[in-house]
Amino acid sequence: MENSTKTSMTSLQISNHLARLVLVTFILTFIVARVLVILIMSRRIPDLYLHLGETHVHHLNYGIFFLAGVGAYQLFWHPSGRNLEMTAIIYGSGMALTFDEFGMWLHLGGSYWQRASLDAITVLSAVFGLIAFAPSLKRFHFQHWAGAVVIAVAVGVFFFMLFESFSYVGKVVIPVLQEIEVRSPP
Repeated sequence: MENSTKTSMTSLQISNHLARLVLVTFILTFIVARVLVILIMSRRIPDLYLHLGETHVHHLNYGIFFLAGVGAYQLFWHPSGRNLEMTAIIYGSGMALTFDEFGMWLHLGGSYWQRASLDAITVLSAVFGLIAFAPSLKRFHFQHWAGAVVIAVAVGVFFFMLFESFSYVGKVVIPVLQEIEVRSPP
């Protein structure tokens, strides 16, 4: 009995470590992708986009290939140790590249600067954060539930205020970003 508890604790620690790797990689990849897109569109760095003929290959495609590769690798080779950590890093990166253009899934041919993409990144960051840092539901105590309620209310108020500020910022910033997109390399 004691041995299985030690093993499950080790598995839980490994899972938490992997979830933290996914979270950090997800956020960093999202930030790097957004910064690169802004720099390319504003012509501050050369056009790094992959073009196949007249077709611009969006970075969500790279993310899809990363996710497909990670899925196959996990399914057929069952990695462990360093290989499992690299798999978590590639997974986090693939998720960020794919969901950064989530708005384009919904509105094919739409602008890169769709609100749905930012919303998807925010929700996934929160989910990955919970997986990485929250205790399992079996270990939740009253203080965890009370803290969760307080956080949920605070997040609700924050998102209400954020939504209100987005409507203002959207009127000012989004037209500038869309103008950069119009003037960007094809």
